[in-house]
Amino acid sequence: MLARVADSIYWMSRYVERAENVARFIEVNLNLMLDLPVGSAQQWQPLVATTGDAEEFAKRYGTATQHNVIQFLTFDPENVNSICSCLRAARENARSVREIISSEMWEQLNEFYLRVNSAAAGSRTDPQDLLRSIRRSGHLFSGVTDATMTHNESWHFCQLGSMLERADKTSRILDVKYFLLLPTAADVGTTSDDIQWAAVLRSASAFEMYRKCHGRIAPERVVEFLLFEKEFPRAIQYCLMRARASVHAISGTPTGIFRHPVERLFGELCSELAYARIEAIITSGLHEYLDRLQTKINQVGNGIAETFFAARGAPPVRNAKGRRAAHAFVV
Repeated sequence: MLARVADSIYWMSRYVERAENVARFIEVNLNLMLDLPVGSAQQWQPLVATTGDAEEFAKRYGTATQHNVIQFLTFDPENVNSICSCLRAARENARSVREIISSEMWEQLNEFYLRVNSAAAGSRTDPQDLLRSIRRSGHLFSGVTDATMTHNESWHFCQLGSMLERADKTSRILDVKYFLLLPTAADVGTTSDDIQWAAVLRSASAFEMYRKCHGRIAPERVVEFLLFEKEFPRAIQYCLMRARASVHAISGTPTGIFRHPVERLFGELCSELAYARIEAIITSGLHEYLDRLQTKINQVGNGIAETFFAARGAPPVRNAKGRRAAHAFVV
């Protein structure tokens, strides 16, 4: 497969996943505001931190009000991580590989883009209805992809993009909750704390599945579930294991050995997660652990670009923390 084609398929999938994740975060936060006490406007700032765009937001919007954050994350064309920007990028990538993807995939993505673009242009739409529609459209695109695309090398690049993006966003929402979301340590263990941990689970569409496994909400169990659950499709370990399997399917390298640096990076990362224990992570610092994990996920993303897409010559970009990050859009 041409590097150009593989790159476009990978980023098409990754951008759709990103748009769907951002919509879920905003929708959950809107519902969360109904349950939290008066004076909880500070709950909107962590949403910007989740996408790594806090510095850009502060320069252009200043105060993190509900309106400003929703505008920035949903419709702002200058924000490369807004839902509109992600869908525009996904659609342009899909346009360049029309001969590879199915017609059903193109139709679903095109309809998805046009619906959000219409809302951005001023169409009167209830925000929660729009966000629910975005989530469902993301799920539909994923289902249509699995049902209509041959599960060959192209499909594995789709899987690789969506799984890596999903792992990154789950790690970020956990990091933001633990490090930024609570205003004081006195809130830990209170009703407000329970509501916010439930919101974290809902941000990953994990609330019902977590309750089936663990019942009562406990912070350590929530973190453990979202980090290490091997059978839940939005848990970090599940996502990285699926992404690693796709890399090996693309390269033809048997699982357990490596021929490319990205395979070694995946092996190290998955092995670390397999042997990690939540008690040790909490004791040593969850924020520090998640920060290192995000760095490694970024390194994996850059490794994918260097191994499979290097022919395109796209320079690595840096995220808000100054690390190299795999989220540049190249056409």
